[in-house]
Amino acid sequence: MNYLEFIEKYANHPHYKAPRGNELHAKSWQTEAPLRMLINNLDAEVAEDPVNLIVYGGTGQAARNTEAVKEIIRILLEMDENHSLLVQSGKPIGLVRSHPQAPRVLIANSNLVPAWATWEHFEELKSRGLMMYGQMTAGSWIYIGSQGILQGTYETFAECGRKYFEGDLSHKLIVSGGIGGMSGAQPLAATMVGATYLGVDVDPERIKKRLETRYIDKMTLDYNEAINWTLEAKEKGKAVSIGLVGDIGDVLEKLLNDNIIPDILTDQTSAHDPLNGYVPNGFSLAEAMELRKTNPILYKEKSLKSMARHVGFMLEMQKLGSVTFDYGNNLREFAQQGGELNAFDYEGFVPKFIRPLFCDGKGPFRWAALSGDPEDIFTTDRELMKLFPENEHLIKWLTEAKEKIAFQGLPSRICWLGMGEREKAGLLFNELVRTGKVKAPIVIGRDHLDCGSVASPNRETEGMLDGSDAVSDWPLLNLMANTSGGATWVSFHHGGGVGIGYSQHAGMAVVADGTERAADCLKRVLFNDPAMGIYRHADAGYETAIENRKKFELNF
Repeated sequence: MNYLEFIEKYANHPHYKAPRGNELHAKSWQTEAPLRMLINNLDAEVAEDPVNLIVYGGTGQAARNTEAVKEIIRILLEMDENHSLLVQSGKPIGLVRSHPQAPRVLIANSNLVPAWATWEHFEELKSRGLMMYGQMTAGSWIYIGSQGILQGTYETFAECGRKYFEGDLSHKLIVSGGIGGMSGAQPLAATMVGATYLGVDVDPERIKKRLETRYIDKMTLDYNEAINWTLEAKEKGKAVSIGLVGDIGDVLEKLLNDNIIPDILTDQTSAHDPLNGYVPNGFSLAEAMELRKTNPILYKEKSLKSMARHVGFMLEMQKLGSVTFDYGNNLREFAQQGGELNAFDYEGFVPKFIRPLFCDGKGPFRWAALSGDPEDIFTTDRELMKLFPENEHLIKWLTEAKEKIAFQGLPSRICWLGMGEREKAGLLFNELVRTGKVKAPIVIGRDHLDCGSVASPNRETEGMLDGSDAVSDWPLLNLMANTSGGATWVSFHHGGGVGIGYSQHAGMAVVADGTERAADCLKRVLFNDPAMGIYRHADAGYETAIENRKKFELNF
């Protein structure tokens, strides 16, 4: 199959569908894997808006434009193992000489010199075709649909239950805004931990997509109907998720007026981007889209004021007993800019629930079956449960995931694994490929939201023990460690999750293709990556991380 035939079959814009099976189109699995994952990111089952190459998060793109997509595909089809492709904000810009165990693709997205790192400067560059927003896993080609954030959300809700509700979230109500690509994981995570869930999104299409993929149970445009369903489910202790089309600020105001105070309250609207993400109060979706085009300055002003109002209601609910936390979309920062001076009076989810896991080197370990066969993922589920028989939490997660999660695009899975566990899992997968127990190689990656790969003072590194929240040496070291270790592709982005100016973060993906070369790379990368989390938190003074540094022999 030549290049043009490949494009016609697998990447005829906007119809993207990654190749399946064990037949190579590129020269090796080291280039076939990023090729398939790029196309998979743009599959309509996975991406929020394939027409505009937007994968999730309002504006997070897989590539800068359709010409760039085609050129990346052409290069990956032809490239050998002695070169690496450079991708600058979604555009291929050249090849460098490297070697067979070096990364095949080196990606940098959305990075700006700090004094110029503003949304305004970014948008000006983007309007001239010079940059794109890579989010975290959109521009690094390792997004796997809403499942990608699902277990992190599950872990967060479960820890919240343990901390505040004696581990039992039945008869408890979780309320949140946003039901998009990332926030769409919240309804299913909530029901998996036994809670009742009410989610609000102004865009009905986003909720419909979660219905189709079984991430949410019910949908309505009527507030009263949503409340009746919600209260009945909560009363009976039913784990039901409900999606309500509406403005989250208006709904929170109505809940306050009706004296319906959620047990748990958070938010995952696209508040990281006041212009192209969040929809201001008082506008229909169509009206908001028009205002974005005609008067972006006014749009942003109204968006910030709406966020302030939104957070004001969240603070009122916190005073009335809701366990309230920020879910990492930078809502508090922009609400403060919009006039809510007390926006940071509730904590972020990382310091509140997740940081102890980071100190163990734990984080979102994900993998995709390049065969396209769901049975390959089910095989990895079973083998992981055999590998870690003592990990009851992991076994419960994998069992429920098989029953409740619908695959989007290439069949994939995620689970949180820590230091030592990731390396064992990677070598296990490589052996499954070598022995033919799975039908094609497996791509291993992770969210950039990991224990040692992000500097994000309003999210992953909020409230660090030593005050080093904004030090971004750590994600740079993570990038270099994974590059030197032999990841198949690596990435370094700016802004993902919280917006331009507020974070820097590194990603990696490594292929298990059943070879000795792959085993060598897996041993290095899946050691280095979680080790960075322990180094980072031990250096900040966390006792658990200091103990883990000794336990895993990470001292000099």
